Amino acid sequence: MKVTILGIESSCDDTAAAIVENGILLSSRIANQQVHKEYGGVVPELASRAHQQNIIPVVDAALQESGKSIKEISAVAYTRGPGLMGALLVGSSFSKGLSLALDVPLIDVNHLHAHILSVFITRKSEEMRFPAFPFLCLLVSGGHTQLVVMKDHLELEIIGQTIDDASGEAFDKCAKVMGLPYPGGPLIDKFAREGNPLAFKFSKAVIKGLDYSFSGLKTSFLYFLRDRLKEDQDFIRNNLNDLCASIQHAIIESLTHKLVRAAKETGINEIAVAGGVSANSCLREAVRNLGTKKNWNVYIPELQYATDNAAMIAISGYFKYLKGHFSSLDLTPVARFDHL
Repeated sequence: MKVTILGIESSCDDTAAAIVENGILLSSRIANQQVHKEYGGVVPELASRAHQQNIIPVVDAALQESGKSIKEISAVAYTRGPGLMGALLVGSSFSKGLSLALDVPLIDVNHLHAHILSVFITRKSEEMRFPAFPFLCLLVSGGHTQLVVMKDHLELEIIGQTIDDASGEAFDKCAKVMGLPYPGGPLIDKFAREGNPLAFKFSKAVIKGLDYSFSGLKTSFLYFLRDRLKEDQDFIRNNLNDLCASIQHAIIESLTHKLVRAAKETGINEIAVAGGVSANSCLREAVRNLGTKKNWNVYIPELQYATDNAAMIAISGYFKYLKGHFSSLDLTPVARFDHL
C-alpha cells in the first residue's frame, strides 16, 4: 500500500510544498519572499499576502515534480506552529480545505519537531544513514535553542533550552548591529570564513545544567563595538571578517560545550543537529570534528533541508500517518508552543 503525503509549510516567509511516498521524498518546492529584505526583517502582513499568492502554484509545482496527481494524496500534513499567526492561517486553511475536498486525513505538524525529523529525509536511489533511537539533537533556529532526546519518531524529551534569546537570534541581531542586511546570519557565516575567530573575545553567560543563554553575549558584543567605534569610526568596516569570525566562534563554542556535556550525561553517541542554524558551515564542521574526536555518529540534514522546507513537514506527516495521529478540522494554529 502506498502512503503519499503532501506536506505544506508556511510558518514564516517561505511557502513550501513537498510530496513523500512511503518515506521517500519525491519533490520539494519553495517560494521565497524577497520583499522583506528592504525592511530588515519579516513583515507579518506582507508574509501572509505572499503566502496566499504562492501556495497554489507551489503545491501544483510539487505535484508535477513528483509525478503524482492530487487524487493520489493519502493525507495532507501542514505546519500548525510555531510561527507567524497570519502565515500559519494561510497554510492551515488551505490544508483543511484540501483535506475536505479530497476526503483524506489532515495531519498537524509541530515545525520544530519537523526540523528534528529532517534527518530522516531521503530521496530515491540514495543510501542514507539514519540515527538510531535514542538520539540526541541540538535544535538551533532563529527562535529556539534546545537539546532534545528523541526516543522515537514521535516521542521526545527536552533536556536543555535557552532561558532567553536563541542562537539564531544572536546571529541576526549581531549582524544588524554591524549594519549587515537581513538575513544576517548567513552573511556572518560568509565573512567569517576570511576572518580570525580568536581576534576578539566576548563575555559568555555561565548557566548551570544544560540550558543556554545568549542575551549577555549580544550585550557584550554591542558594548564592545560601541567602545571601539568611539576610537575608530571605521572599526566595523576595517575588521568585519574578524568580527564575524569571533562572534560566530563564541556562539558555536557555547552551543557545542553544552552538546558535549549532554552527550556525556545521557551516554548517547547518536548526535543530530537540526534547525535553520544547522546550515551554518562552522557549526556543521565543529560538530563533525567533535564526532570524530568523541566517537559520535553525527547526522546533519542537507543544506536545502536545514532551513524551512516542506520536506520535513511531509516526512513528519508520514510518521504520524503510520501511527494514526490525525487532527480535526477545528484545530487552530499556534504561534508559540510550550512543548515540542
